[in-house]
Amino acid sequence: MEDKIKDLTRGDITGHLYRIALPIMGTSFVQIAYNFTDMIWLGRLSAQALAAVGAASVFLWIAASFALINKVGSEVTISQGIGAGRRDEAKAYASQNVCMSLLVSLVMLVVYLLGSGFFLDLYALTPSVRAEGLSYLYLSLLGFPSIYLAASLTGLYNAIGDSRTPFRISILGLGANMLLDPLFIFTLGWGSSGAALATVVSQALVLLLFLGQVRRDKLFGGFPFLVRLRWQYVRRILQIGVPPASLQVLFALVSIYIGRQVSALGGYIGVATMTTGAQIESLTWNTATGVTEALTTIVGQNFAADKLRRVYRAFCRALSFTLIVGVLGTLLFVFWGEEIFALIVPEEAAYKAGAVYLGIVGLSQAFMMLEITAEGLFYGLGRTYLPAAVSIVGTYLRIPMVFLFASWGWGIQAVWWAISISSILKGLTMLFFFLRWRRRTQAEREAEALTH
Repeated sequence: MEDKIKDLTRGDITGHLYRIALPIMGTSFVQIAYNFTDMIWLGRLSAQALAAVGAASVFLWIAASFALINKVGSEVTISQGIGAGRRDEAKAYASQNVCMSLLVSLVMLVVYLLGSGFFLDLYALTPSVRAEGLSYLYLSLLGFPSIYLAASLTGLYNAIGDSRTPFRISILGLGANMLLDPLFIFTLGWGSSGAALATVVSQALVLLLFLGQVRRDKLFGGFPFLVRLRWQYVRRILQIGVPPASLQVLFALVSIYIGRQVSALGGYIGVATMTTGAQIESLTWNTATGVTEALTTIVGQNFAADKLRRVYRAFCRALSFTLIVGVLGTLLFVFWGEEIFALIVPEEAAYKAGAVYLGIVGLSQAFMMLEITAEGLFYGLGRTYLPAAVSIVGTYLRIPMVFLFASWGWGIQAVWWAISISSILKGLTMLFFFLRWRRRTQAEREAEALTH
């Protein structure tokens, strides 16, 4: 139905931003709730189970990162097609993105079937933890097609300004996961394998609901999922989608390296602290990511329509919101970190270590908001390579920082400070690039006005 496709080049920018962002934020929190549901139940099973699943989850994160190729690809290519008034092009990109996402999922499935054991060995886990993590990882592979296809369809709905549909579907998937987790983990006694199966079943439900919704909506008059890929579209999708996907993969690889250091310095408590702490920290960055995805869609349509003033206003509105989130995150993590961590892991050694982690990374929350919000702007412009480059360089700085701080005798806190300081640097760098881009575009507009 064509009325599902929203024109974001007109009307109130703030209204558009929050109308799109709030459901996306809700969807992000649903994903957090997925992870928290698993971790809360597994935390009550044992800290070892939590460490095993946490280690496996890093590699699942890498796999899911490749889904960004077609999620971001859909958001940018389809929104720019709509903004430029080229609906046929937007429809073609919808088909190409969905078909590509299925092929990528099958490739990743084969890679993980062959390499899961080697991947987990990078963490230098104890044999029992490794075996439990490997079982979780193998079972999770069943959900790969669902993850990739649902991601591309989420990007499609975000691009047309209808973020409520992915939110409603995600809520139903969360409900299924919350019901199945205790059943599979405790009632049936499947432990961490039960958590994996509960997630896979929920992901399959989400995909089925998406497929049914797309069929009912008949977006762009209906579009096929299985098509012959055309290089002119694939190349554009790859140009847009590969940088953010690469960013996430490289970020995860740094996390694996740091995870080895944490495992050596703090054992399974250290691993549980880092993986669980990252999930808690996701409360802030997932909120910002929701605003960022809305910003990407709004910027994509308005930039394609040559309405730069609306692009500037959208960025400023988004940044004002995310900075508030960052400040609140700092207050919560610094002053109530122990209480928050204890809700997830009741083991005293774990939640006391977690409080130290949250207290240190909490200092960087506002700067993280700067980075993520500017990322949404440049994604909408189709310049996904810039935020990816900044984030990759900033993230890899953590490795020499860990060595330096550890040489000063900081112990495991060397890792936490490296994470926090690098986030501060990335935020300031992205703010610099935004200001430079704005000055440049204003100068170009003034020069163009003078020539006319």
